[in-house]
This record gives sequence, structure tokens and C-alpha cells, in this order.
Amino acid sequence: MKLELGKIQIQDVVAGAEEKIEANILYINPETIVDIVLEDDRLAECSVEIAKPGESVRITPVKDVIEPRCKVDSSSGIFPGVINKVDTVGGGRTHVLKGCGVMTVGKIVGFQEGIVDMKGPGAELTPFSKLIEICLVLEPKEEIEPHQYEEAARFAGLKIADYLGRLGESIEPDEIVTYETLPLQEQLAQFPELPKVGYIYMLQTQGLLHDTYVYGTDAKHIVPTILYPTEIMDGAIVSGNCVSACDKNTTYHHLNNPVIEDLYQKHGKELNFIATIITNETVYLKDKQRSSDFVAKLSEFLGLDGVIISQEGFGNPDTDLIMNCKKLEEKGIKTVIVTDEYAGRDGASQSLADADKLADAVVTGGNANETVKLPKLDKVIGQLDYVDVIAGGFDGSLKEDGSIEVEIQAITGSTNELGFNQMSAKGV
Repeated sequence: MKLELGKIQIQDVVAGAEEKIEANILYINPETIVDIVLEDDRLAECSVEIAKPGESVRITPVKDVIEPRCKVDSSSGIFPGVINKVDTVGGGRTHVLKGCGVMTVGKIVGFQEGIVDMKGPGAELTPFSKLIEICLVLEPKEEIEPHQYEEAARFAGLKIADYLGRLGESIEPDEIVTYETLPLQEQLAQFPELPKVGYIYMLQTQGLLHDTYVYGTDAKHIVPTILYPTEIMDGAIVSGNCVSACDKNTTYHHLNNPVIEDLYQKHGKELNFIATIITNETVYLKDKQRSSDFVAKLSEFLGLDGVIISQEGFGNPDTDLIMNCKKLEEKGIKTVIVTDEYAGRDGASQSLADADKLADAVVTGGNANETVKLPKLDKVIGQLDYVDVIAGGFDGSLKEDGSIEVEIQAITGSTNELGFNQMSAKGV
């Protein structure tokens, strides 16, 4: 399957009456956006605000971030099975508005949403401070249930990303990048001298608003399966998560998965990138055993020599991570696992809830319990009244002067387990 991504660089976003892309500037009409969002009768209010890199702006609570995209010359639509019909994506041409994101912001459900600062030490911990954010600030109807509100909020972001993405359909991209994975027999024969490598993509599926959707299906109800990597790059997977902000995969992460990107970059040079296997992170032991068995079986069936396994979340999913790793290693398939750590604020506690001696190649996104002080910023998009109870916050996190002290767990994308974050290590 061959996918062409036409990248349109957005250098500014301007609100007004017009809707167009001209000279790398995206012009949006907030009134039109609000009208589209409020077609969902579960939402009472919506406002549109623009936040730009370097501005003294704090956005919170952040729910999802989505990159505007559209299919070109195709009957298919982006985010199939969710806001468009269930067509297989991953082929043809897709235009992407690079440099901006649609960010849904709204009333917290439970305690696991995030903070994005556009300036200061918080901005250094999130990749989303580098984008121009088109923020949809949402208010639910009073009578609806939390899960209904969450669904409405997710749909709002996806619909507006789709709507704005269509403005780029007829624009000549600044760059076109082609990605291709052949049918299995052809792919295996293409570079027979190179190691055959796959990607095990673990999706958060613990329920209670800890959900991920594949072609519109809740991934907790699937068994592990094989996808072309280009399907993931083309909107087949979307986030439905209220997990800790630091390591949730937003929809933007799924669309721009750096593990997939890097494997394609090395394809034909250092390795033969065969396929992506998606799997879930379920709650019950028998489901974990079933899914990890399928992962090992599919990897063996594909003839893989090695895999990269990425996790989403922490705690309960650590068991899925180690099960996948151990069963693959026992079949002679080399593994590298990508995770993050919850090692206590002093870094001295056990990093993962599970471990095995076969998990001897590990990449970490950082220690989510590390604390950071965020100075008061001039503007808040959203609300701050929940900061003391957010995952990573504590009693007294919100200071009288407007500053915040939290674990970096509260910052969206800070320890992302795809490596899509700002933190790194250096030798001393």
C-alpha cells in the first residue's frame, strides 16, 4: 500500500470571515466552526481561541490534539468509521496542514487531563507548544453523562480537523513524501538480506474512558491484528483517552507516530520494515494472555527477526508490555520496548509495575513523577480550578500567585511512550 503525504506548511492562523489557505496562512471563521461543533446537541457552548508558540498562554484541561488532514481525489474520508464512512485508508494522496493542531479543551472528567503551556518551562516539556493551536473550548449540557460529553468532545475535534483539512485539498503541497509497504510476500522478498523488523503498537483500552478506536471500533473488543503502517498514518486509529496526560497518545500522536516514521526511514537501508501489529491493553489476566499470545503468534507467522514494542499508559499495562516482550524473546524474536517510568519524585522507586530479565533493551520517555514549577502566564484558555486534583497534581499545586507546581505527569505529551516528546538523556 502506497501513501503520499502532501505537507502544507502553515506559518500562521488568522481568524476572520474568510476560510482559505493562502501564502501558507490558514484563515478560519470561528463562527462557522462553532456552528459545526454545536450541531451536536450534547454540547451547550463552544468558543474558538488561537494559541501560538511563544505566547504567554496556558491551555488546560487538554483532551485531544488532532492534525487537520484530508483525502485527495478519493471517496474516502479521514478518520474512517468515526466521522466518515468505513473505507480502508492508507493509500492514495492525503494533504496535511503541518504546523497547527486542533485542540479540544473542556471540563474535566475524573482526573486525567493535561496542561499545555506555550511559553516557559512547561512549553519545553510538550511538543504541542511548537504548534499553532486552534482551541475548541467546550461546555457540555448539564444533563448528559460524562461518557456522552467525552464522546461529543472527541467528535468535535475530529470534525473540525476534517473540516479545516479540506481547505488544503486543492492546495499544492510544499513537500510530498511517499511511504509504501508491499503485500507480504513481495515485502519479504524485497530486501532478503536485511533483518525483518515489525512494530508492536500497544493501544490503551482499559475502559472507563481509557479507550482507543480502530476504524471506529473500540480496540478492547479486537484481537491483535496486522495493519499496513500507512493506515495508521492516515487516520485509522484515533484517541478516546482520559489517561494521564504525560503518556497518552493523542490522535496527533497516532497520525505522526515517530516509531513508524523512523522505521520507514531505515527501511531498505538497515532493515526490512514488514508490518505493524496493533494490540490492546486489557484489564483481565485472561485477556492479556490471549492478546500477548496473538502478538507472539503473528510475529512468528510474519517471520520477524526483531520488533519494537511501544506502550501507552502505565501500571496495569506494564503487564501487557512485559508479556509481549517475554513471549517474543522466547520465540527468538529480539525486542526493544519503549515505555516511561513512575519512579517516585526522587527517582528511587521501581520504574515499572512488572519486569522480566528478558526485557533487556529498554527506551524510556522519562520519569513522570519528576516535578516542575510553572510560572503564572498572562492568559488561560480553559480553567484552572481542578489543578490540585489532576493526575500529577496535589493539594497546593495551584499557588496563590497563579503559578503551578506539578509532576510532569500533568503535562500533555511530556513522557510520551512513542518517543514523541522533548525529553532526552545525555552521557556525562
